[in-house]
Amino acid sequence: MENNGTLVIRSSHDVEQLALPVQRIVQELDHDLPVSDVLTMDQLLGKSTLDASFDATLLTAFAALSLLLAGVGLFGVLSYIVAQRTSEIGIRMALGAQREQVLWQVLLEGLRPALFGLAFGLAASVGAARLIRSMLYGTRPLDPAVFAAVAVALLLVAGLACMVPAWQASRLDPMRALRTE
Repeated sequence: MENNGTLVIRSSHDVEQLALPVQRIVQELDHDLPVSDVLTMDQLLGKSTLDASFDATLLTAFAALSLLLAGVGLFGVLSYIVAQRTSEIGIRMALGAQREQVLWQVLLEGLRPALFGLAFGLAASVGAARLIRSMLYGTRPLDPAVFAAVAVALLLVAGLACMVPAWQASRLDPMRALRTE
C-alpha cells in the first residue's frame, strides 16, 4: 500500500536547512515512508500553477504576434493608399495645403479603421471575457484597467503603423508628384 502524504512545516528558517532533520525524524517514526520533494510554499504553488502559467504565456505570445501582424497590415495598406494617391496629395500641396494638414489627414485616415476595429473588439471581448472567466487569474473578467491597457496598446501600434506613410505623404514634393502623373 502506497501512502502519499504531504507534510507542511512553517518556519522562518531556510527550507534546505530543515530538510535533513525532518527526513531523519520521519524515518525514525516510519521507515517505510519516503521523504522527497522538499519545497518552499512558493515552489509548491509554482508547481501547481505551471500549466495555467504556460497557457497564459502562450496566449500572450499569440496576442503579441497578432498585434504585430495587425500593425504591419495597417502599415502596408496605408502605404499602398498613399502611393495610389500621390498625384492627389501633390495637387493639394501645390494648391497650398500645408505639410501638417497632409500628415494629419493621412494619419486620421489610417486610424479610422483602427478605431472601428477597437470598438468592435472591445465589444466582442466583453462577451468573450464571460466565456473564459475560469481561465482568468488575478483579474476580474471585465477589469477596466485591462481594457484600457489593451486599447492604449492597440492605438499606439496603429499610430506607429500610420506615422511612416503619413510622414512620407507630408514630405512629398508636389512638382515631382505632378510629373509622375
